[in-house]
Amino acid sequence: MATAYGPDTRDRYSPGPGPGGYPPAKHFFPAALRAPFEARTWRELAYLFLSLPISVVLFSFAITMVSMGLGLLITFLGIPVLAAGLVMCRGFGVVERGRARGLLRLDIAEPAPARGKGGLMSWVGAVLKSGVSWRHLLYALLHMPWAVFAFSVAVAFWAYGWAAFTYPLWRWVFPAYAGIDGIQLYGDQTHQFYLDSPFELAVTSAFGLALVLVTPWIIRGLASVDRAMVLGLLSPSRLATRVSELESDRGVVVDTAAADLRRIERDLHDGAQARLVALAMDLGLAKEKLDHDPEAAARMVDEAHGEVKVALQELRDLARGIHPAVLTDRGLDAALSAIASRCTVPVKVAVDLESRPAQAIEGIAYFTVSELLQNVSKHARATRASVDVWRAGDRLMLQVGDDGRGGAGVSTGSGLAGLTERLDAVDGILVVDSPAGGPTTVTAELPWRG
Repeated sequence: MATAYGPDTRDRYSPGPGPGGYPPAKHFFPAALRAPFEARTWRELAYLFLSLPISVVLFSFAITMVSMGLGLLITFLGIPVLAAGLVMCRGFGVVERGRARGLLRLDIAEPAPARGKGGLMSWVGAVLKSGVSWRHLLYALLHMPWAVFAFSVAVAFWAYGWAAFTYPLWRWVFPAYAGIDGIQLYGDQTHQFYLDSPFELAVTSAFGLALVLVTPWIIRGLASVDRAMVLGLLSPSRLATRVSELESDRGVVVDTAAADLRRIERDLHDGAQARLVALAMDLGLAKEKLDHDPEAAARMVDEAHGEVKVALQELRDLARGIHPAVLTDRGLDAALSAIASRCTVPVKVAVDLESRPAQAIEGIAYFTVSELLQNVSKHARATRASVDVWRAGDRLMLQVGDDGRGGAGVSTGSGLAGLTERLDAVDGILVVDSPAGGPTTVTAELPWRG
C-alpha cells in the first residue's frame, strides 16, 4: 500500500535526448539553422564521400575471392581460398567499424575472432562456420550499391545547394562579352533564358538556401542507413554480446558475494564473537568467586547479562544487514520507511506498488535505497530527502533525491560506481543527476521479475 508524503517527484526523471536521459543543452539558434554548420553534418558527409571508393574496393575483392573460391571447390584449393576471402572481409570490417566510430560516433564492439581447436584446417573450418564471417561478406555485397546511391544523392544536394546559395557571389565568372550573362535555364535556336536579373539572383539564392537547410537532414537519413548496416552486419551477434554481458555480470556477482562474506566475517569476528569471548571469561571469573565472594559473582553475572543483550542486538543488526525481516514480512513500503527513520535528515517516502516484485529484486531495491540514504547522511549536507518507488511496465523504478550540495558521480572508486556494477549484474540502470550546488537526484531501474 502506498504511503504518500508531499508531491510525487517521479517526474523529475524523464529520459530525453541528452546524455544520461536528461535534456540537451540549449542553443541560441534553432536546429534547422545550425545543422548545415554542425560537425556532425560534415562528419557524416565525409563518411558518405569515403563510402564509395571503399565499397567499390571491398565489393570487387569480395566478388573476386568468393567467385574464385566457389569455382575451385571442385578441388581442395577452393576451401582455403574461400576462407581467406572471408578473413579479408573481416579485415575490411575492422576498417569500417573504425570509420563508423570516428565519423558516425557509433560505439560498436569488435566481434570475437574465429578460433580453431588447433591446426590450419581447424581454423579454416571455424572461419567458414562463423556467422560473423558471412555477415561481413553480405555487408561487402550490399554496401556497394547503397554507397553509390548515397554518394550520388549527398553530393548532388550538397553541391547544388551551396552552388545556388552562393550564385550571386560567383556569377561574375561567366564571360559577359560572349553573351553569357549567367546560368542558362533554357535555350534553343531562338530563345535563351539566363539567371541574370537581381530578382532571378535572389530567387536562385533562396532556392539554394532551402537546399542547404534540407541537405543535413537528408545526409543524416542516409547515414542512419549506414549505421543500421554496420550494427546489423558488422557487430557481434546478440547471443555473443549477451554471453559477454553475462560473463561480466557473473564476475560482479561473485565479487559482491565475496565482499559481503568478508564483511559478515569481519562483523562477527570484531563484534559478536569478541563480545561472547569476553562474556565467557567473565562467567568463568564469576564461577570462581561464587563460593567465597557471592556478591562480586552476582555483580559479574549481572554485567554478563548486559553483555548478552548487547551481543544479541549486534547479531540482530547483522542479520538485518543480510536480509531484513521487515522486508520479508511487510514488503518495500515498511522496510524503506524503517530505513528513512534512521536517516539523519527527514525523508519522505512514497511507494506506489500494487504487488511485490521478485524477492531478489526487492532485496536489491532495499539495499540500493539504503546505500543512497547513507550517502545522503554522510556526504550530502542536506536538510531533507525523498524516496519514490513505482512500477513502470516491467521495470521497478527507484528515485532518491536530496537538497544537498550535489557533485555526486559514478566515477571509479566511488560508492555509486559499486552500486552501478551491482545493478548492471541484474540488467539494472543507475542515473545520477547531481550538479554542483545541488539538488541531487539518483534514479535506479530494476527488472520487475514478479
